[in-house]
Amino acid sequence: MDIYKAGSRASNKGPADWFTGTVRIDPLFTAPDPARAAGAAVTFEPGARTAWHTHPLGQTLIVLSGAGRVQREGGPIEDIKPGDVVWFPPGEKHWHGAAPETAMTHIAIQESQDGKNVDWLEHVTDEQYQG
Repeated sequence: MDIYKAGSRASNKGPADWFTGTVRIDPLFTAPDPARAAGAAVTFEPGARTAWHTHPLGQTLIVLSGAGRVQREGGPIEDIKPGDVVWFPPGEKHWHGAAPETAMTHIAIQESQDGKNVDWLEHVTDEQYQG
């Protein structure tokens, strides 16, 4: 058994290569082999968002606070709020982030395949974000 005490893992700034705006990533867990799951709490300031990306084994988001947006390629922008759970299937191109005027925090859970849990793509433009 492993217990990770609150505050025992350093917060990280979301890298500009993968995010637009101010984003904080708080690591929660990375399961040791042979398990493949990892999770983090991600906080997006208003208007902040991920770049387009995919996950080889999918991703689950659990919204904790605030108001956010998600979109899969070719689909409409969807509003998300606390208590919502979002599932992106393996390989589905998507982005997620805060609403324009409200911050949002979610837990992101994904699994690794061959040591990789995400493929980052191009940034979401302001026009795409605004819908």
